[in-house]
Parts: sequence; structure tokens; C-alpha cells
Amino acid sequence: MQAALFPFWSPAMTSSLSVARAIDFLCEHAPSKSRVLALLAHDNGPSSLTAVLTCKNPEHAFEATGILRRVLTLRDAAAVDDELAALTAQMPDAPAGSLRQAVTRAASGTWPAEPGALLMATDPDPEPCDDEPASPASAAAAGHPRLKDLPGKVVRITHLREFHITDEDALLHAAARRGWEPLPASELGNDDPRDLAGAVITLTEDSDVTGSQTLEDQSCAELLSAEDGDELADWSAVPVVTRFVHGWRLRQQRTRPAAGEQTPNFAALFAVRDCPCKGEDPDCEECGWQLTPRTADLLHTALVLLADQAYDDAHRLGDQFLPDADSTTWEIFDRLPPLTWTADHRWRRRMARAFDDLAADLTRGKWPEPTCTAEEMALHLAIEDAPNHLQDRPQTDAHHTLPEHGDDYSWDGCSDLLFQDHDVLMLFDPKFGGIEDPEDPGNQSMGVGDLRATAWFAPFGSHSVRDPTRGFRR
Repeated sequence: MQAALFPFWSPAMTSSLSVARAIDFLCEHAPSKSRVLALLAHDNGPSSLTAVLTCKNPEHAFEATGILRRVLTLRDAAAVDDELAALTAQMPDAPAGSLRQAVTRAASGTWPAEPGALLMATDPDPEPCDDEPASPASAAAAGHPRLKDLPGKVVRITHLREFHITDEDALLHAAARRGWEPLPASELGNDDPRDLAGAVITLTEDSDVTGSQTLEDQSCAELLSAEDGDELADWSAVPVVTRFVHGWRLRQQRTRPAAGEQTPNFAALFAVRDCPCKGEDPDCEECGWQLTPRTADLLHTALVLLADQAYDDAHRLGDQFLPDADSTTWEIFDRLPPLTWTADHRWRRRMARAFDDLAADLTRGKWPEPTCTAEEMALHLAIEDAPNHLQDRPQTDAHHTLPEHGDDYSWDGCSDLLFQDHDVLMLFDPKFGGIEDPEDPGNQSMGVGDLRATAWFAPFGSHSVRDPTRGFRR
């Protein structure tokens, strides 16, 4: 993003701009610092950028931007109380105070305009929107085939859902709790200034969308034929959605999607390698240890269920200290080391997301190798729980149709090969009291690193940083 100064603007003209409207918040990163900026709209002049805060930690700036965007959309500072308290507790006093003040201003939607700083954000080379269908030229450049080039049959499934929004605020609050952030104001039109479409998309994994009434929920399937003039979506001159809405359907049925996602095809994602020993020789140098489809399936099941339990616990606990909570039936957080029992609601939600992040690795065909201490603990719990999920599977379950291999259910192999070390497990042993602190002599002698709860989400290295925009599943 570049900022261009408008030379035709005179400081004498700023007297009428004492109050502006906040329309978006942006993040700017440099090697030595990061800044959060407010994009302001003026009645009698161009849009402008004004600094909100400056900090050294880019993740703090990114989280601050997300908080401010949610407040601006919801017009409710109380909606981010927990996140704001957790973030400002980690920041120096000056940027923390600036952020609190900015949250108050964002909730009102108004902003004091500063004379002499009228800037407009311009993007000389905007990125194409991922939602736009590729043109035939771009499809060809990307190597997409045409329908006539494919030897087998092609079936297109198109799903149409229509929602009547009955409560905009309820819809936006529900989407924000799922991690939704509105598009920048520069990408929103006057027809949808609150990005209701984006909020609905965030919630459509549910059969019912909060704050709305389902008007239509239908899907169709059609067998494509090049002879009949059909074409793949990347090449089609007529948008597929347009064809569907206008009634070009070969078969239609009313349906509602099943809860949750479909089980990944672990047989393909973790295809077993052929070897003369058939995986039965643990010392075979040709094949070595494999994360097999059956092992991956049970690990994925354990991680998803642990994530659900952690989200439930986080919702029930809020910011309560675990020993002081009314209930002693927590499913996850009482299984963590005692030093985490005083963590707040935001920390617990991030812990829940650690289970989801590892599960997502498996759905992409990647080994679930932890990228931070929280993920190490999450994977230890999943390996502990996974054998129980095999006992719960009836013989008719699809799990038993996955290819068999000698490394199936090798949980010791998972423990040996998926972790850098097992230092986090020392937090359960009273004889290692204080080992979590980098200043502790025992910590320093063993090179343990920072295992304090506040450092559990710090990435092990730049190569292992998760996408900070991924949000939360719940």
C-alpha cells in the first residue's frame, strides 16, 4: 500500500474536518516496528490515514487491527473486552493506552481529524479477488484443462442458499465470534457497507444462520458434456452461479448439509509406500516409519474432538481460574499442566485452535508436526486419546476399509518422530518446579526455553508461523 499526498489540499480547508468517520483500520509493518492506521472519511475532502499506535511486535499490531475492525462493525466496545484486556496486558503502556482510546472511538464511529495529515491510500496494482472466476486466458496460463481434454465424466454439484437477514447485529456478532472480520471499506460498496455477505458466508457451515431466516436451500447435479456446449467453471463464458439461478438444472433436490466436514480421504493423503517387507520390518531402510491412513484417521478424530471440548470448556470457564471454577468436570483444561490453570478466555480459545491447526495439517496430507508449545501439548493429548477412538469404531465403520500397514497405530512412532522434544511434559512433574522460566538454572542447563503459559503460542521458528488471519472455527 502506498500513501500519496494531495498537493491541492490547503491546511486552511481543514477547519470543517474537526470530526471524521472511521471506515477501516490498516496494519503497516517495517523491519523495526509496526503501525496501526485508521482510514477516515471526510465530508469535505479526500479520505485520510491517521496513526493509531506504533509497536515493535507485528502480531500485536495485527491483533489490534482485528479488534478495531470488529468494534467498528459491531459499534460495541464491550464485545471485545476479553481480547482487549489480554492484548493490552502484553503491550507497553503507551500503545496499550492508544489502543483503548481507539476502541472507544471505533465504537462511536467518529474520529477527531488532524489538520495537515490528509492522506489517501492507493493501491496501484490490486490483487485479483479470489472469488472472481478466472478468465479463459488466466485459466490457460495456470494450466487448467478444458472439458474436452478430460478422458472421464465430469459431474458438477451446485449449491444455492438464500437467507433473509432479520437481525443484522445478531448476525454480525455471531460471525465475529467465529473469527470473521469485515472486508476493508475500500472493497465494500454502498449496498453492503457492513459486509453482511461476508458474515453470512462465515456462518454457512451451520444449517441455521443466526439473525436470518433460510429462504432457499437446494442443490443440483449435472453431468457436463462438451458436445452440448458445457465447459468447466474456469473456462465457462457464463458464470456457473448465473446458470444455476436461471434454472439450467438437470436434477434438483432439497437438502441440508450434514453437520461438520466430510472425512478426509486419508487413503490418498497418506498413501502407504510399497516395499518388499510390506511394512512389517521396522528396520527396513527402504520404507522406514510411515504415518499411515489408519493412524492419521484416528489422530484427526482425536484432534477434532479435543478442539470441540476445548472450545466448550473455554466458553464455560470464561476468565475463571480453574481451581476456583464451580464445576470440576472440565474435559480439557484440567488435563493441562497446573501453570496454565490461571489462563484467561482468550488463551483457552487459542489452545482450542491449536488442536484445529494440527487437524488441518492432516487434512492437507501433512504430518502434524507442532509449531509451538501449545501444539506440542495438543498432539500429546491426541496421541493419548487416539487408541480409544479405535475401540469406539464398529466393524462397519469406514475406518476399517482404509489400507492396512505394519505401522498402523504406532503411537510410540508418533511420539518419537512428530516432536522436536518432549520438554513440555516436564511441566507435569513437581520435581521440575520452575523449569518453565528461562531464568531458572535447570532450564538453562537443559536448554529448555520459555515454557511459561504466555509463551505457548510463540512459533518455534519463522518457517513454522501459522497464518495469523486464519481466525477461529467457533
